[in-house]
Amino acid sequence: MTKVRGVRGATTAAENTKESILKATKEMLERLIEANSIEANDVASAVFTATQDINAEFPAQAARRLGWDHVALMCAHEMAVKDAPAMCIRALVLINTDKPAKDLKNMYLRGAEHLRSRGMPGPLG
Repeated sequence: MTKVRGVRGATTAAENTKESILKATKEMLERLIEANSIEANDVASAVFTATQDINAEFPAQAARRLGWDHVALMCAHEMAVKDAPAMCIRALVLINTDKPAKDLKNMYLRGAEHLRSRGMPGPLG
């Protein structure tokens, strides 16, 4: 039975530029797509958050460039939590899938790996 399930991702941008934000977000999304065999039509919605030092571009623009033209997307800034990684972009992607939650793979890249291993609270923790 098809259900809506969430997959998470996090990465960091090298700098606060449009190009760097889109490159990092695109890489994270492509890895999520490949790891979970996600088709654009399977994506129900996606929420992107970024630390407050990211403001040169909306990370969701990377999803649009991947063909997510009819997907509800949202961007927001995160709380300024002590010891949180700088220049961090996170995603919560809701997909329609028959896979059980335990079989879905999350992606943590470019210095964001410790977010999951430390059990850090937050939208993706």
